[in-house]
Amino acid sequence: MRQLFPTYAEQVDLVAAYRYPADRPWVRANMVSSLDGAATVGGRSEGLGSPADKKVFTLLRGLCDVVLVGAGTARAEGYRAMRPDPAFADRRAASGQPPAPALALVSRRLELDPSSAMFTGGGQRTVVVTCASADRQAMARLADVADVVVAGEDTVDLPAAVRALVDRGTGRVLCEGGPGLLADVVAAGLLDELCLTVSPMLVGGDTTRITSGLSAGARPLRLASALGEDDVLLLRYRR
Repeated sequence: MRQLFPTYAEQVDLVAAYRYPADRPWVRANMVSSLDGAATVGGRSEGLGSPADKKVFTLLRGLCDVVLVGAGTARAEGYRAMRPDPAFADRRAASGQPPAPALALVSRRLELDPSSAMFTGGGQRTVVVTCASADRQAMARLADVADVVVAGEDTVDLPAAVRALVDRGTGRVLCEGGPGLLADVVAAGLLDELCLTVSPMLVGGDTTRITSGLSAGARPLRLASALGEDDVLLLRYRR
């Protein structure tokens, strides 16, 4: 993988390139998009993936404390509880992290199956982030298999949710979307960094963008780095 910006290099240290800041909590998002702005193919992001994208996807999970994802995306993409990756065992142990990041599911309606793979076999308990008006029986069922965090009254209060994750010692947050959740994260002013893989394909049609439903108004970011492999661009922006 080559580094194209801020300087050119034929080889790049990916861990150094994507290291989290050590002095503060940090909310990073990782998304993939086609050249014409599509976030999915056939309703899933998998169709836009590539070996380069998979390499960075795995690395970002290996570096974070918690993977934050909307419940609908978790169901559609077949998410499972986070399992330890031996490739990151020594690095995580040296930095005082558990063997695997936690999975944090954001859900207002709590339409989640407690017996699903999202709650079993992980390195630590999955977290469910919901609001006070959520169904109490569903909340109780999920509390048997997950740590339930209540943030907000009628909708999930994302700033409160992120504060709760930081208080749990999981301040290195990796948001994997979907587009609705990322739009809410951006609207709440929580996004510190966006990692965007640009897939070399045109999708067409009336497709979802990476921030579906984001209200109008420009939110400028600055380019921090650009990597390339084959025809894929891996861009990193900071606010």
